[in-house]
Amino acid sequence: MRANPAVLALLLTASAACSGEAALATGPDPIAPPPPDGLQGCARTSIGVAPLTELAAGPYQDQLRGLYPGGSNSMPAGHLAAGLDLAAPIGPLNADGVPDPDGRYAFISIGMSNTTQEFRAFMDIAGPDPARNPRLVLVDGAQGGQTAADWANPGCRCWNTLDERIRQAGLTDLQVVTAWVKLANRQPSGAWPAATRQLADDSVVVLRHLKERFPNLRLAYLSSRIYAGYATTTLNPEPYAFESGLAVRWVIDEQLSGRLPFEGLGAVAPWVAWGPYLWADGLQPRADGLTWACSELAADGTHPSASGRMKVAQELLAFLHRDPTASVWY
Repeated sequence: MRANPAVLALLLTASAACSGEAALATGPDPIAPPPPDGLQGCARTSIGVAPLTELAAGPYQDQLRGLYPGGSNSMPAGHLAAGLDLAAPIGPLNADGVPDPDGRYAFISIGMSNTTQEFRAFMDIAGPDPARNPRLVLVDGAQGGQTAADWANPGCRCWNTLDERIRQAGLTDLQVVTAWVKLANRQPSGAWPAATRQLADDSVVVLRHLKERFPNLRLAYLSSRIYAGYATTTLNPEPYAFESGLAVRWVIDEQLSGRLPFEGLGAVAPWVAWGPYLWADGLQPRADGLTWACSELAADGTHPSASGRMKVAQELLAFLHRDPTASVWY
């Protein structure tokens, strides 16, 4: 049931090298100006904003709370039924994408440095997980420094790196069937909702690229940022980290409204839905108890520390265990 250790080691080494390259190429991020409340770093244990899942908190700006449109945390029944139909036949494939009990199939990650750090922690606990199908291969495609805008560019080297990692895992593009997508843009700025709209638009383009490159990609689970109130740079501070959750919801709404079709000859994207929702207002507990302590973030207050990475990994693993569209193929 354990993933191939050699393949995992190769993927982790490549991902770490890419993250280091990106950090050197882009240089340090500018120091963030003091936030309106005057608190910075570990002193900013809350920004006073309720998570999207807390419906009773009322609207944020002009937006209802809720993971799905209409102020709800529940996926529309028709969309759930479609996801279940797509998930049911997912299983091992041969190199030509044909069902084969002796074949393999891939769950990939797409995103930036936070995503690759968190997905590598997930691989550590999912590899020996007895619930994981032994034919399922985990491929960390996320890369340090690669933003939503970068992934939206079909000429981005991030796509070449993803291709290399899939080959290194002994797979073909036709064996990629599911994805975890967690995107952000570097140094968002400006008044609401410009940066959030840009992130949503970039994410839609990325999903279209994914479907074009991986014809058998059926399902993509989207997550937004973790808490960034402790941030000490302008890389991706609050409230943009919180607002990335609204970008995810807008992307899903594109599909629910028929503008991002996933079925039939006109399909341009995989079926999309929320993966784990990871944001909480610092030390203010969510209804389910989730919080983010400063110790769970690195020194920049933006990237997760080792304990923060493991927290996200555990949230992702728990999601795959309980979600009806995911547990059937995981």
